[in-house]
Amino acid sequence: MNPPRPNIAPYIALESLGIKLPPPSVPGGNYTSAKTCGNIVYLAGVVSQTPEGIITGTVGLDCTIEEGYAAARSCALMQLAVLESHLGSLDKIRSILTVNGYVNSVPQFADSPKVINGASDLFMSIFGEPGRHVRAAIGVSGLPRNALVELQMTVEI
Repeated sequence: MNPPRPNIAPYIALESLGIKLPPPSVPGGNYTSAKTCGNIVYLAGVVSQTPEGIITGTVGLDCTIEEGYAAARSCALMQLAVLESHLGSLDKIRSILTVNGYVNSVPQFADSPKVINGASDLFMSIFGEPGRHVRAAIGVSGLPRNALVELQMTVEI
């Protein structure tokens, strides 16, 4: 009997999208970026960032929904980088289970889901149906380092 072949689909999807994962973030305090319990991996929140630094701002004040969408996408890429570092390979991911997105926004901003779609759409593009997840998209009055978006999630391996 042949051993099971690794699922290389996430890497094929990333390559076809022209995406290279960033270096994984490191914890900013006395916690870990990822923790596995059984076949579930719990991921700490990561804030929106590029190689140039933290993506900051407030949607509805000095940032648009489109800029928030891009910031949520950057968080999703960072979470994939954390997962790759923690698991050794993205091919171990069976399903994205939950995504909790926090959007630094003005009071009564009602479009947080449109912002967090930046992460959700990316997971669907990379994983297909296993990328579909349950989700919360919450507007908040502030995030660490004035980040535009923060994303926390769980995955099944």
